[in-house]
This record gives sequence, structure tokens and C-alpha cells, in this order.
Amino acid sequence: MSGAAELVVQSQSAFQKQPNIFLNAKGARKAGAKPKRWFKEVGLGFKTPREAINGEYIDKKCPFVGDVSIRGRILTGTVVSTKMARTIVVRREYLQFISKYRRYEKRHKNFSVHASPAFRINEGDIVTVGQCRPLSKTVRFNVLRVDRHSEGAKAFQKF
Repeated sequence: MSGAAELVVQSQSAFQKQPNIFLNAKGARKAGAKPKRWFKEVGLGFKTPREAINGEYIDKKCPFVGDVSIRGRILTGTVVSTKMARTIVVRREYLQFISKYRRYEKRHKNFSVHASPAFRINEGDIVTVGQCRPLSKTVRFNVLRVDRHSEGAKAFQKF
């Protein structure tokens, strides 16, 4: 790993490394050789991003290079906020039937999602997220795919 790249990776107080890679091999690494990197396929038809394969970031909560498995629900929503570190807020809109009036009303739910550094996510993007084990008090989902910016931010997408 180059010196500048190592400083970017080592931004935490604890030493950041992938748990599956042994860093202290006896043989001296050749100059210019790529450092070893562990990654995996999450399955369910989602491709591993190129940044997860070739990148140098370390994220133990990333489904591609970390120790998190995707199971349960796969949801789609619009990104509302990207102000937190490695966490975004996703808004899901849906229609609720009111039987008394025999009509539908629009409702929405916001939920927090872990965003891997493999993705460049902006507000308004449409993301596909997968359920995983609880990563924090409010985060239970992980970004699996990013579809670029939607046309209207307030347009109701489903119907």
C-alpha cells in the first residue's frame, strides 16, 4: 500500500485491516505489487462493484468486503439525506387504502441505510437496499445498487 493511500485508510484510532488478510507475510512484497484484497459476491443477482474489488477502503459493515450477509427483504427507495458518515436516509413511498372512503392516501417511511464507500451516492438517487443484521441502533439495511438521479424529486414513483 502506498503511503498516501495508507493515511486515507488509517483515519480511525484503531488499525484498519481486513480480517481475512494476513499482513505480515515473511517474503518481502515486490515493489509495485498490488496488496491482497478480500471481497465476495452477495448473491441474489447483485454484482460486486469495481470499487469494492480494486479500492483500498476498509469497511467491516460493507456487504462486499466486510462481515455482513444480506438476508430478508430487498427494498427500493429514494435517497433523502447523505449527511451522516457512511449512512444515508432512504424514503419509501406507498399508497394506503382507506376503506371508509374507498380511496388511497399517500404515505411514506424513512429509514437509515449503511452506504458502503464503494458507491458514490447523492440525494435524489434511487437505491436498492438489502436487509442484514442490525448494524447500529437504527440501521438494518445495506446499499446493494445505486440507480442514478430520478427526474422529479417529489414525483410519486410507484403508480
